[in-house]
Amino acid sequence: MAVHETPGPHAGFHLPSRRRAGTAQRPGETTTGTTTTATAARAQVFPGLRIVTGFVFLWAFLDKTFGWGYATASGKGWADGGSPTKGFLSGVAAGPMESTFHSWAGAGWVNWLFMLGLLGVGLALVSGIALRLAAVAGTALMAFMWIAEWPPAKHLSDGSPSMSSNPLIDYHVVYAVVLIALAVAGAGTTWGLGRIWAGLPVVRDHAWLR
Repeated sequence: MAVHETPGPHAGFHLPSRRRAGTAQRPGETTTGTTTTATAARAQVFPGLRIVTGFVFLWAFLDKTFGWGYATASGKGWADGGSPTKGFLSGVAAGPMESTFHSWAGAGWVNWLFMLGLLGVGLALVSGIALRLAAVAGTALMAFMWIAEWPPAKHLSDGSPSMSSNPLIDYHVVYAVVLIALAVAGAGTTWGLGRIWAGLPVVRDHAWLR
């Protein structure tokens, strides 16, 4: 004998709805709210990232200048007569520019370019001005440091393992990408002087200065 089920109300547990009758969600309501929230969050995240990254460059400049005992030993700072590039460049042990970097190590012009690069990029990022120039200068600086460490090498020139963790992407590349992203996003207008800087006549006439 066949048994036929009669359609009817289903007994079961239902979660109560928090939306009252007559307040049905309109199409695009959630999407618009999410987009607004994401935009507001991005407006805060980029300036925060800008300031933090700028502090990285400024700290490197100050430590190498005054020898605060972190990366640069006390009494070995640039202000004490030490060289901010000699130790790093003379220690290059891989890559196509190894001998070139050795010849540059400790040279006055290299010290000045390196330190001015750190200071200029750091100040630009913290203040929010000239982010395009900072992106160009910072990317060039990171590119030279990437070549000096030469992550693609499995072995150093003496045959020992390089201990490279990634043959292409390392922290120098990440910093360069961050600098470019901050410049493209115009991250200097929030928590910075970017809007005032962009309003200067010379900057208005030369967009590359922004």
